[in-house]
Amino acid sequence: MHMKLSYYQVVDSLYIDLSAKGSVESKKTSEDVILKYDQEGNLVGIDIDNASKKVELIWTI
Repeated sequence: MHMKLSYYQVVDSLYIDLSAKGSVESKKTSEDVILKYDQEGNLVGIDIDNASKKVELIWTI
């Protein structure tokens, strides 16, 4: 299973990468959430803007 989280603090954006496949289509589901789909219509990523206001971000090293 492929899953990768990337947080971009400068723009407060969280990208949840669900697949190694690239996206070809995007659908905005709310003001700050965009779903990414591959060629077959499978969900491959979720982009969350203003992420720190939507989810609790806890990082461990």
